Amino acid sequence: MRYGLFGVVGLAGLLGGLLWEAKASKQQASQPANSQPQEVDSSKPSQFLRIRRDEKGQPVALETAIVRYVPMDCSQTSPTVDLVAAVHIAEKTYYQQLNREFKQYDAVLYELVAPEGTRIPKGGARPSSHPVSFLQRTLSDLMSLTHQLDEIDYTPKHFVHADMSPEQLAKAMKDRGEALWKMMLRVMGYSLAKQTGAEGPAPEMQILLALFDKNRAVALKRAMASQFEDMEGITRAMDGPEGSSLIAGRNQAALAVLRRQLADGKKKLAIFYGAAHMPDMERRLKEDFGLVPIQTRWLVAWDLRSPESAKPAGKTPAAKVLSKISQN
Repeated sequence: MRYGLFGVVGLAGLLGGLLWEAKASKQQASQPANSQPQEVDSSKPSQFLRIRRDEKGQPVALETAIVRYVPMDCSQTSPTVDLVAAVHIAEKTYYQQLNREFKQYDAVLYELVAPEGTRIPKGGARPSSHPVSFLQRTLSDLMSLTHQLDEIDYTPKHFVHADMSPEQLAKAMKDRGEALWKMMLRVMGYSLAKQTGAEGPAPEMQILLALFDKNRAVALKRAMASQFEDMEGITRAMDGPEGSSLIAGRNQAALAVLRRQLADGKKKLAIFYGAAHMPDMERRLKEDFGLVPIQTRWLVAWDLRSPESAKPAGKTPAAKVLSKISQN
């Protein structure tokens, strides 16, 4: 049951994690490729996922944020809490970078709908036969990406499970009268409404055409990433007006673990969750913990460059001739 339900939640996480890019992808068309800290305006909602574009407006990368929070009271120097936004399928180098980042923390709180204290073995769990798990891995293969559970090392002792159990999530959803199919129907209805009068091919056609592109992996990533430019509206449709167990309920569970870790004296912590969770998580850090954001760093989750543009510039034919002459 654990992996079956996690597979379903994983789909919601994959959708949600990829659906928080909307606010600045067009306004910030030419963001620099820079993982150095950037100061943020703490009075404005933070951005947790974006599409970075080049000077021509072409997509270069899908990026996720690490946003740092410190006490609002300037007389306090700790704790610091980093919200580490995640996407559940990404480049292998993305997860390698995250593994390096996680070594600096006293505790890393991670999401996993599973019994309390569950540990993921190094290299990931055995592949699930659940249809959603199969879909995730098929998408990973088609887009030449890897899966989070296969690449993130959850075995270090400072990794702390901070999520609901399957039974807790099922009860919370029942108590709220929630159903995944209702959430997906709301998303479909919102998407259909947005398509009315829209220019260009429908999203389904873009993805279909990408399947037959000579650079299929990049074309698919671009086609899917382009659909996330209104992910705030899509996530709002999925979550509903009263919040949901999948987002708000699980965030409450994670922050209850955060309180326990702080009480144990931990000073530098990270919360590693899907990007869709982060706006609500940020609000709770501000209101319940008195923490405010001070800086953001960006990591490349998907490389959206074409193979030609990603390659280093080679020598021109004339340069090759001159090189051969100089060698003789």
